[in-house]
Order: sequence, then C-alpha cells, then structure tokens
Amino acid sequence: MDTYSTLVAAALQVLEQEGQAQFSTRAVCTLANVTAPTLYHHFGNADGLLSAAIAKAFEQFLAGKKAAIQSPDAVVALGQGWDNYVSFAARRPRLYAAMMARFLQGADLPAARQAQEMLGQRIAAIAAQGRLAIPPEAAVHVAWASANAAALLYVTAAAQAPGQQRPPGAAVVASLRDNAIQSICT
Repeated sequence: MDTYSTLVAAALQVLEQEGQAQFSTRAVCTLANVTAPTLYHHFGNADGLLSAAIAKAFEQFLAGKKAAIQSPDAVVALGQGWDNYVSFAARRPRLYAAMMARFLQGADLPAARQAQEMLGQRIAAIAAQGRLAIPPEAAVHVAWASANAAALLYVTAAAQAPGQQRPPGAAVVASLRDNAIQSICT
C-alpha cells in the first residue's frame, strides 16, 4: 500500500475508534508509521486528511450498498438498501457520524451523491410500477430520514459512556424500516 493510502486507512481507523472530536494527526502518523511532514506533504493539513478519509468512507459505503441490493423487485430493493445503510452505521457509528457531519456541511462527496441518486432511482422504479403512495420527492425524504433516524440510534449509543445506553433492538430498527416503506408504497 502506498503512503497516501496508508495514511487514509490510518485516518479511518482513528475515526472509527475515537470519533471526529478526538481525531488527531499524531495518532494517524503513529498508526501509519510516518512523520507529520509526510502527512502534510500528502494532505496539506488535518482537514485535507479528514476530507480524503471521509471520501474513502463514502466510497466503501457505496460499494457495500451496490453489493447489498440484490432484488429485482424495487420495493424489496428499497428495504435492502435501507438495511445496508443502517447496518453501516451500526458497524461503524463514529465513522458514520463523521461522514454525516461532512455531508451536512456541504462537502463535495461524489459517492454520497451517487448513493442519493440510487435512492432516487429506486423510488422512480417503484413509481414506474404504480406502487408509490406519496409523491417521489416525499418518498425519498421518508426513506432517507427514517434510515438516518435508525442510524442515529447507533451513533447515540456509541457516544454514551459504557453501560449508559444500548444500541436499539432489531425490532425497533425493523419497525422504523417497515413503517417507512409502508408509508412510501401502496
């Protein structure tokens, strides 16, 4: 692995273990076994490294989403994509929180745009089948908001002190998904 990729991988590891608030270039350099000047040569500053790491995380997210959606049935595929989204946040809550922070700040993240386009295409396919219960734009919002709400339950649990809050149960997450899909589809 080249130095650039090694630094990005180390940054992702620090984000996953410590979260963005505790992110430090020193920790990344230690993991990557490089000096600070090497990091700054490749990324300019800590924000450049964070931007590269978040972009890579969205690429990983998108690749997982593409692999997870297997059904030719648009409604089933919507559920598969929803489950994959929430599962990513459940497995990597601190990284997911950092990704969403960058996304909500308006960062240019091509893989994030592609994931949103996939959702729009899935909703359009449902509409083309005559199975959409609400306007397409509203359906996209419901699907995105419900997946983010479920994901936030995992982020919140990860941010709490040990023993303070547990992740949501599978029934809670399934209920959020099922209620969203029922409100979107006929």
